[in-house]
Amino acid sequence: MSVTDSLESFTLPNAPDFSIERTLLGRGKKAIAGVDEAGRGPLAGPVTAAAVILNPDNLPIGLDDSKKLTEKKREVLFGEILKTSHVAWCSLNAETIDAINIREAALRAMEVSVSLMPVKADYAMIDGRDVPKELSNIGEAFVKGDARSLSIAAASIVAKVVRDRMMVEADKMYPEYGLAGHKGYGSQKHRDAIKQMGPCPNSPQKFFTAQTNAGKQPLAHKKRRSNAPLNSTK
Repeated sequence: MSVTDSLESFTLPNAPDFSIERTLLGRGKKAIAGVDEAGRGPLAGPVTAAAVILNPDNLPIGLDDSKKLTEKKREVLFGEILKTSHVAWCSLNAETIDAINIREAALRAMEVSVSLMPVKADYAMIDGRDVPKELSNIGEAFVKGDARSLSIAAASIVAKVVRDRMMVEADKMYPEYGLAGHKGYGSQKHRDAIKQMGPCPNSPQKFFTAQTNAGKQPLAHKKRRSNAPLNSTK
């Protein structure tokens, strides 16, 4: 298992489990954080990362990749994770995404999440192919990690729920975009709203600059309201 982890090197289990974590615990690791993000794909809203250290003796039942769960199930598991685990998260807004790009923003949010943990992690299991620079001494990347590891799956749930709740709040500021429904993703309703009114003010503007540079018509831009980064720990 390494940053070169590839789909050819393993078979995906039917559901994530705690086997990788058990192996690491057997090797002397004590605080293993799963790390994942939500928000790299949407056209509006922040990118949010979460870090979770599960209690090996009290694992929430039903943990899975957040994308496989209903919103109701994610909310229930979010509460269970907060009750039983050490948790931290960080959301970085559109201004930050524009300043450093979405990939770097996602990695930075991961770094901050781990740094905010109430218990210092001595190992970080990171979903994807990239290990953030500040986590290089303790981090390892796991392709499809949220489908393999309960710790990463838990982090995916926390990141998704936190970001979704932020988008529901943003919908109160920009109800014409329907953010509470599509959460900023590129649904037809969202794309129609963008065509009519321009990007939502909480959208990373570079997404739309790229569209214009690709030969599409420029879109009108509303003045963006400041949306400060949000960090939290439990």
